[in-house]
Amino acid sequence: MKNRFIAVILSVMMILALGACGGKETKNELRMYDGPYTEPRLIHYMTKLIVEEHTDLKVKMKDEMSEVNMFKELTSATPSCDLMNCYDGTLLTTFLHLDPVDVPEGKSIYEYANDVAMEKYGARMLKPLGHENTYAVAVPQDIADKYKLKTISDLIPVAPELIFGAEHGFFTQEGSMKYGPFTEFYGLNFKDGVPVDIGLKYAAIENGNFQVTEVYSTDGLNKKAKLVILEDDQKFFPEYNGALLVREDIFEKYADAAPNLEEVLNMLSGHLSDEIMTNLTYEVDVEGKTVQEVAKDFLISEGLIASK
Repeated sequence: MKNRFIAVILSVMMILALGACGGKETKNELRMYDGPYTEPRLIHYMTKLIVEEHTDLKVKMKDEMSEVNMFKELTSATPSCDLMNCYDGTLLTTFLHLDPVDVPEGKSIYEYANDVAMEKYGARMLKPLGHENTYAVAVPQDIADKYKLKTISDLIPVAPELIFGAEHGFFTQEGSMKYGPFTEFYGLNFKDGVPVDIGLKYAAIENGNFQVTEVYSTDGLNKKAKLVILEDDQKFFPEYNGALLVREDIFEKYADAAPNLEEVLNMLSGHLSDEIMTNLTYEVDVEGKTVQEVAKDFLISEGLIASK
């Protein structure tokens, strides 16, 4: 009986000790999800390296998650992540379900989306990173030559002869910058609209499965596939300036381990451009380098982390 009592006491003490250790670890652990494609993955790993270099925090990188679900997790009553890569146009249209026409005169999309996100969710975007990854519509060079395509409006008379293909997310109803609103806005009546896995999109258009697609403007695979970006001449797509989206409460939550956290998270601001991001994603998606390798090499080259 005495041995059983001692065993119970020891078990309770062990549970309490483990709980204390777990609580301490969580307190000094910034949480992020891996991104669904190369660009946010690069931004997230750069953020991880910078935070761990310049604060006492560790960054836990969780499994890949879609941007919509990531935002839901970040802004839930019991959030499972603290920050994420974001774009002001995505925040406005996809997450806040607003349109560019809702932006008050004299305010930018970035400013207005931040105001609404703070009021509604207690979240805001930090300083812009320097690149804009907007939606773009693209065609292979031979299609551009055959139909003399330079703008999206040039597609209107020939759309019935062409198939539009893009990742599943572009065909969803989440947000106004999607296939349905886009084709309605421009009056495009494509022969068909085909959703594909995002990892297969470039192979599909190179193989001729469809002739028109939606791309991200800083995707290095655009260069590999020799796609022609058509001018958004009627200005359907809003700006998509990249920045980290954070919950405001993380600065108080991690104040002991990282009193300079906001300053550290803003260190990457101004170090990126459309050309730089295109080249970085090209290194990963075309040259076969790892996200971790490319992120680390870039930060070292910019003097944001030490060479180790």
